[in-house]
This record gives sequence, C-alpha cells and structure tokens, in this order.
Amino acid sequence: MDYKGLRALLVVHGCITLAAGVVLTVAPSLIPSVVGIHLEPSAYLLAYLLAGAEFGFAVLSFGGSRVADAHALRLVVLACMVFHASSGVLEVYAYARGASVAILGNVAARAVIVGAFAYLSTVKNRRPGDPTG
Repeated sequence: MDYKGLRALLVVHGCITLAAGVVLTVAPSLIPSVVGIHLEPSAYLLAYLLAGAEFGFAVLSFGGSRVADAHALRLVVLACMVFHASSGVLEVYAYARGASVAILGNVAARAVIVGAFAYLSTVKNRRPGDPTG
C-alpha cells in the first residue's frame, strides 16, 4: 500500500492539530477571540478540553501516517473526517445562533480538510496492482 499523499496529509494534519492544542493550552482565549468569542478565565476548561482532543488527533494523525494496514488507515482517516465534518456542522449551528461570520472561514477550512482526506483516500491513489483498499 502506498498512499503517499494521504500519509503526507496526516503528518501535516498532525502538526496543525498539535499546534492548535498548544495554543489552546498556553493562550486559551486566543483562538476563540479570532471568531469574536470572549472566554473568561473561568471558562478556560472548555479550551483545555478542546486542546485535549487536538492532542489526541495529533497522535492519531502521526500514528496513522505510519500504519501499514489499509483498514486501519481508513479508520484513522474516517475519524479525522468525522471530527472535522461534525465540527463544521456545529460551527454553522453556532453561526446560526449568533456567532461571528468569521467562524464561516473555519467551516470552509474544515470542508477543505474533509475533501482532501476524502480525495486522497480514494482508490485513485493506490499503487497500480496494489490489492489492498
């Protein structure tokens, strides 16, 4: 199995989610403030919980980039896709309930990520003659 593009995307995804986790831990109000959400210090727990999820997805992504089993790789990719797709839907819901229009940029980024995972995990990206997938 040779999903070089998918493996590269998983490494990039791991770096981005790791960075997000660090930022949410060190400066919990920074990322929410970008979309106009003000977090009081008493609400930092929400950012810390999200940071924990980001760290988990970083580990999943880095580990998934080295998985040899096609079924396991698909499961890693599916988990990342579900995380971003469901987060995007919930961000649209937040926008509908009054969140800043800036949040739609994050929705668009998540749609691109889901699309990239979907495209790179298709049969087109297999090595010719590879029976897996």
